[in-house]
Amino acid sequence: MSGEQLAGVNAFLNAVSCALLISGWRAVKRGDTATHRRRMMAAFVSSGVFLVTYLWRWATMGTVHFSGTGALLAVYLLVLFTHVPLAISVVPMALMAIARGRRGDIAGHKRVTRWLFPIWTYVSVTGVVVYLMLFHIPGLPPKIVTDPLVGR
Repeated sequence: MSGEQLAGVNAFLNAVSCALLISGWRAVKRGDTATHRRRMMAAFVSSGVFLVTYLWRWATMGTVHFSGTGALLAVYLLVLFTHVPLAISVVPMALMAIARGRRGDIAGHKRVTRWLFPIWTYVSVTGVVVYLMLFHIPGLPPKIVTDPLVGR
């Protein structure tokens, strides 16, 4: 599978995670905790598979730089610079939410997920936006840069 195909898989997994997050949130709002639990665990798995395929893509393809300029570059950088630190925060927060939910600490689970849900949803959506901006803006081909960290 090529690096560009893996990038498409990554975007798909982000979209799946987002759909599962929203579906799980809706389930808990209507009191269906069993469906909530299944959907949120599926979102966690989907995001975990995303992380593995993202790292694989990076190792095989290298870094992709945005080739736009001006206002389009400013929008891309705004999205990227908010996406990255928030994405890093999702893993520990998700693990805390899962641990608290599994041990029945619903109040603690809610305290974490009050922040986690909007952050994780934002990260999933902006992951798709970054992919679309890198690979699907007509006239702006992705600029693939060799990466010294992967030995190329």
